[in-house]
Amino acid sequence: MEIRDISHKIQEHFSRQIKKDTNLNNAFLLVHSQKAGLHLNIGSGHRQTEINTQQPQYMASVGKLFTSTMISIFQEKGYLNFQDKIAGYLESDIMDRLHVFKDTDYSGEIRISHLLNQTSGLYDCFWPLLQNLMNDPNFKICPKDAIQWGKGNLSPKFKPGTKHYYSDTNYYLLGLILESVSKKPFHELLHQYIFDPLKMDSAYVLGYSKPKVQPDYSLAGFYVENKDISQLENYPGIDYSGGGVVATMEDLLIFMKALVNNKLIKNHTLTMMMEDRKSLNLSINYGYGIWMFKKIPLLLPRSMYCWGCVGATGAFMFYHPNSESFIIGNFNNLAYRTKAIQFMLFKVVKELVKIKN
Repeated sequence: MEIRDISHKIQEHFSRQIKKDTNLNNAFLLVHSQKAGLHLNIGSGHRQTEINTQQPQYMASVGKLFTSTMISIFQEKGYLNFQDKIAGYLESDIMDRLHVFKDTDYSGEIRISHLLNQTSGLYDCFWPLLQNLMNDPNFKICPKDAIQWGKGNLSPKFKPGTKHYYSDTNYYLLGLILESVSKKPFHELLHQYIFDPLKMDSAYVLGYSKPKVQPDYSLAGFYVENKDISQLENYPGIDYSGGGVVATMEDLLIFMKALVNNKLIKNHTLTMMMEDRKSLNLSINYGYGIWMFKKIPLLLPRSMYCWGCVGATGAFMFYHPNSESFIIGNFNNLAYRTKAIQFMLFKVVKELVKIKN
């Protein structure tokens, strides 16, 4: 199939998705393949006066891939090791009874790798804290206090290293480890090691930093139950190193290109991030902040394999090796937690596999 036909087909799928769902205030999609000469950057939506492809996007847990990449950069510099126990980096008040499961304290057994691939067994603070914020917009908390809150209100799920349980708490702790090692705030590290070197001039951490270049367009709103969460001043405190990255689609493409082409970390480090993985569900493996789709006969053939990261607001950022394509999108709506991935796979990747090698 001709590239222009594939591009047109993807645009049609996107337009139909927006048209049939009037609850979508805004949605964006970027598809890029240098190999195929394909570059598509589109946006659409309902009830929002400003929809522009140059708008900064809050990417939710897609930001975890930035956090795990920062940890990997520090591993290569010798500042830490994936297999180090986290107790060597965190203050005693954080470590005290951090992980008590069935009356046994496993806090000292948690390794950095357990946080990265979500196998620490720690509780997930994010969702209950989001509910607190939704109930009371004046509710305010920082990641460090969120961990303490979790100790008193939630319980670990299993012994470290034995199973997989997706938890933002793991990534709060990774942010604190990076800060402990560097003596710098997490958001400054992202600018120093990723945003600035890659000239991601639109990128920043929600509520904590500013982009290098002031954007011409406002942050795209992101919605939970038709409420624009971007308007909640205290929201960034429950996100941060768990997923606070904001950037335009084009700047996110710069990041993914750099990661794929070993401009940020070496290939063997990226391989480690992908190979130390656990099964998230029947169709997905989870590495160090990286989602990888499994081969499923008849449903997901090997040609559709891609890897990247997902955010709860319908955000996604993936690389499709078969067509050497990058697929980045955002539906900016919590109702698209799973629908966004289905759209990416069966409306975008399914078209990209038609590109002739």
